[in-house]
Amino acid sequence: MSEWKARRFWKAANPRPEGQGWTIYLDERPLRTPGKHALILPTEALAQAVALEWDAQEDVINPEAMPLTRAANSAIEKVGPQFDAVADMLGEYGGTDLLSYRAEGPADLVGRQVAGWDPLIDWSRDHLDAPLAVTQGVIPVAQDGAALARLRARLGALDVFGLTAIHDLVTLPGSLVLGLAVIEGRLSAREAYALSRIDEDYQAEQWGRDEDADEAAEARLAAMELAERLWHLSRP
Repeated sequence: MSEWKARRFWKAANPRPEGQGWTIYLDERPLRTPGKHALILPTEALAQAVALEWDAQEDVINPEAMPLTRAANSAIEKVGPQFDAVADMLGEYGGTDLLSYRAEGPADLVGRQVAGWDPLIDWSRDHLDAPLAVTQGVIPVAQDGAALARLRARLGALDVFGLTAIHDLVTLPGSLVLGLAVIEGRLSAREAYALSRIDEDYQAEQWGRDEDADEAAEARLAAMELAERLWHLSRP
């Protein structure tokens, strides 16, 4: 038996104001999340982008071709109901931030990490008021509790769409500082991705590239750039 697939039933997807936000109407039917919650978006720009995803669907609906719709569903159904838990989880990345853990050698790899990561450590200290300790090797280094609390407070001050956006910007590179740098405009998602890849790119130069690893890395970059786009589209 062939798998049932949802098919297009609407002629046009149209954004409309809804309360304090925006929603999408498929003809005269308001769009809802898979869990039947109202799909309320914070800005007209995001609503327009989501509507374009629905208008681009052909006969059979392909959810994989609607990344902003899926992100909005996640914000409403997953992140919103457990906002504090998500913020706590992301805040923990400050205690084990990628930028704090440096290679012991060789010297050229150490130099690349210093050149790429030290400016972000300085930025965290000066702009975020969150100085982070740096160590060589993998033995955990204790971070200042007050600094970590200030980083966590920045997450708590985000709205649900902002927290959804920063999720992949933190978890994929393994750095809370890099994620905050993207939403603060200090870095682009592509720049943050490149900084997170210093060790991997160095190893590839020494030993050769792996096609599967490169494919997975490109998927991570695409996810980070989508998260960056969600951030900008969801800002008032």
